[in-house]
Amino acid sequence: MPGREPHAVSPTKAGTAAPEHRVTQLLRAWGAGDTEASDDLVRLVYAELRRQAQLTLRRENAGHTLQPTALVHEAWLRLGDQHGVRWESRTHFFALAAQMMRRVLIDHARTRQAAKRGGGEVQVSLSEADAVPEQHVGDEAVDLLALADALERLSALDPKKAQLVDLRYFAGLSIPEVAAVLGISPATVGREWAVARIWLRRELDR
Repeated sequence: MPGREPHAVSPTKAGTAAPEHRVTQLLRAWGAGDTEASDDLVRLVYAELRRQAQLTLRRENAGHTLQPTALVHEAWLRLGDQHGVRWESRTHFFALAAQMMRRVLIDHARTRQAAKRGGGEVQVSLSEADAVPEQHVGDEAVDLLALADALERLSALDPKKAQLVDLRYFAGLSIPEVAAVLGISPATVGREWAVARIWLRRELDR
C-alpha cells in the first residue's frame, strides 16, 4: 500500500461526506497499490481525518506542540504501512486511522516526556467523547501514557472494549457508528462504553 503524505490536499478542497461505496472502492484499490486511488482517496477523506485530528488534539492539555496537519500526515504514513489489511468500509478506515493517531500521540508524548526527564505528562480527558461541557472535563483528566498502558491491559482482557475506546475516544465515532463497526447494537455499545470507562478510571486511579 502506498504511503505518500497527502501534501496536495487542503481541508477546504476535501469532501466531508464522501459516499460509503466510493471510499470503499478506493480503499481496496489503494490496498492493491493503485497510486491514483490513493490521490483520489485523500481528496475524499482528508477533511474528515483533519477533523478527527483536531478532536483528538483538543483533548490534550494546552501545552501540546503537535498540530492537526502533522498528526494527519504521520497517521497517513502509518496507514500506508498496514500491509495485508482488507478494507471493509469507510468506517473501518477511520477506525484504523484513529488507532494510528493514538500511536502517533503516544510516541510524541513519550518523546516529550523523555526530553523533560520524566516530567510534563500529557493530560487528556475521557469525558470529551461524550461531549461533556468543558468546565466538567477537568475531573476526568488523565495522562495519555497512563491511558495507553491501561488500554494495553484492557486489550489483553477484552479486545472488543479496548477497540470500542479507540472508536469512541480517538475516532470520535458516535454510538451508532461504533455499533456498525463492531456489529453489535447501539444499546450494547452504550453499556460496554460505560463499563470500559469505569474500568479505565479504576486502573488510572491506582
